[in-house]
Amino acid sequence: MTKKFGIIGNPIKHSLSPVLHNYWFDKYKIDAQYSILDIQEAELPNIIKKIKEGGLSGINVTLPYKQKIVSHLDVLVNDAEATSSVNTIYLDTHKTIVGENTDVFGLQAAYLKEVDNASKKNSLIIGAGGVSPSVILSLQKSNVQKISIVNRTLDKCIFLKKKFKNLNIIKWQNLKDEIHKYDIIVNATSLGLKNGDDFDFNFEKTKKNLIYIDTIYNPLETKTLKYLKERETKVYNGLDMFIYQGQKSFYLWNKINPEIDQKLIELLLEKLR
Repeated sequence: MTKKFGIIGNPIKHSLSPVLHNYWFDKYKIDAQYSILDIQEAELPNIIKKIKEGGLSGINVTLPYKQKIVSHLDVLVNDAEATSSVNTIYLDTHKTIVGENTDVFGLQAAYLKEVDNASKKNSLIIGAGGVSPSVILSLQKSNVQKISIVNRTLDKCIFLKKKFKNLNIIKWQNLKDEIHKYDIIVNATSLGLKNGDDFDFNFEKTKKNLIYIDTIYNPLETKTLKYLKERETKVYNGLDMFIYQGQKSFYLWNKINPEIDQKLIELLLEKLR
């Protein structure tokens, strides 16, 4: 019987998760199918019920449900427990609905392992939404000591500070003037997402040796990333993070660590062009 997997979120049409996982199912000859599950928040209990009953073998979770799904799960493990943010769900051998977080691994594996002298770096996370706790934890795990956060809604930053005590909060209206202080900037907002809003200013005051990481992969280059790239800033889009978090999800579901080969990368890039 064909196993069924999918991704929930809203908006969700831009997701390349079906391309990624179906490529690996095909490569490893697994009888399974991965699709986009476009659902509203009220349908979250239904989705969990489907996993419990075997109608779904596992799901990924993206914005805005990474934290909203938590109350519907039986247990959080590892990075999901540390962040209260979930992007991968499965049913274990004891019929327990497990929430895991592979975003932390994705960010570390894709970008942060290459950061020199991490303990001396001053970092800023822009955005306090679903992926932000994962960004904070991955920076901490990479030994980055100074972590600041900024968000249009201050309350969300205050909520995160309760979990991550050493977090420094800056006000949104001060972002443009504060931006020159940071060695690492991570855009964890949806600003720049395909057909969405973008930042209303250029990042001209940033440090010369800045590392800029965008968690967005569609489009491959947001307006801000393109601007910084033209200034010869070291920039990373969200594609590598997306691939690595997907690799770990695939392993959790299938106990196979799938290869990230050139054919897969070319396929994903082709879909984004």
